[in-house]
Amino acid sequence: MRPLPILICLGLLIVAPLVGVWIQGEDLGPYLEFPPLTRYVEHAAYSWSAFAAITILVTAACAPFLLRVLRHQHRVAPARLPRRPMPIWGWAGVLLTAIAWLIAWNRFEWFATWQPYTFSPIWFGYILVINGLTYRRSGRCMLRDQPRYLLALLLVSAAFWWFFEYLNRFVQNWYYVGIAELNAFEYFVYATLPFATVLPAVLGTRDFLATFPRLNAGLADTWVLRLPRGWARVGLLAAVAGLTCIGVWPDVLFPLLWVAPLVIIVAMQTLFAQPSILAAPARGDWREIWRVAMAALVCGFFWELWNFGSLAKWEYAVPLVQRFHLFEMPALGYAGYLPFGLECLVVGEIVRGWLARSQN
Repeated sequence: MRPLPILICLGLLIVAPLVGVWIQGEDLGPYLEFPPLTRYVEHAAYSWSAFAAITILVTAACAPFLLRVLRHQHRVAPARLPRRPMPIWGWAGVLLTAIAWLIAWNRFEWFATWQPYTFSPIWFGYILVINGLTYRRSGRCMLRDQPRYLLALLLVSAAFWWFFEYLNRFVQNWYYVGIAELNAFEYFVYATLPFATVLPAVLGTRDFLATFPRLNAGLADTWVLRLPRGWARVGLLAAVAGLTCIGVWPDVLFPLLWVAPLVIIVAMQTLFAQPSILAAPARGDWREIWRVAMAALVCGFFWELWNFGSLAKWEYAVPLVQRFHLFEMPALGYAGYLPFGLECLVVGEIVRGWLARSQN
């Protein structure tokens, strides 16, 4: 993706929510506070009708993929992979994750000063483990064969998740506890280190899932995506309008936090005739879309698991569906990981394109 569409995307994504709040006549100060400690959004109470409607929507979106995979699994032979030992750095990742998890969920006096920082080593360990498992099954992995790409993902990932932290200011669906004593610099470091692991974790998990052909059986040649002419302009306008209003009606529009950035980026790629993640579905190939969505869901499970017993952690305040928790996350909140996985794929491909052009 070229610099101009990227700059336009960033401008729209950052400015649109502020414009909506400004038009509403509200003070912009709380939305730009750092660290973000103030709770100023009052959320709607739980609603059975909203829970049912969102459940039906998510089921309708996922069921065709799941049913097709289940129906076609018998047609795909199990992967016959040569046996390889787990690399030593993979075992080091297992050890790092186990030790960091133990420390994170306990309150050792000798570790009290560093207790808020335990989340990062857990996820750096996870990245080593998932790459080690991928190498063990396929003989290839990002860490071993694409170290430059992995390093670039680490750097971009921090900025990538900071953007979602910014959007969360307008809906306040999650908030952090155990950080009140951190100053701005400490909070920046505390947050940036784990944020840097997001893209490598999701895309590394995607690579691991790709070593199991039966997980995406039947999705290589199926529904051909045919979008109407001019969809990009309409989609772009709708997504920008939604982000503009996200702070005005956070109880209704909070799902746009996960959907609107994806629509804006892909629409801009289409308008500027750049490659996008829609190219494969336009040929009827949905494997990558399915794999990366599932990878984000897998990572989401571990994010919520390891967050649950940590001292410095996040909790949720999701309107209308704040019930039936798995760890701190309400059950329907996990649906947000599905479009988030696609956003990880979009950004990962942009980074790959940058690296390819830099080598030419």
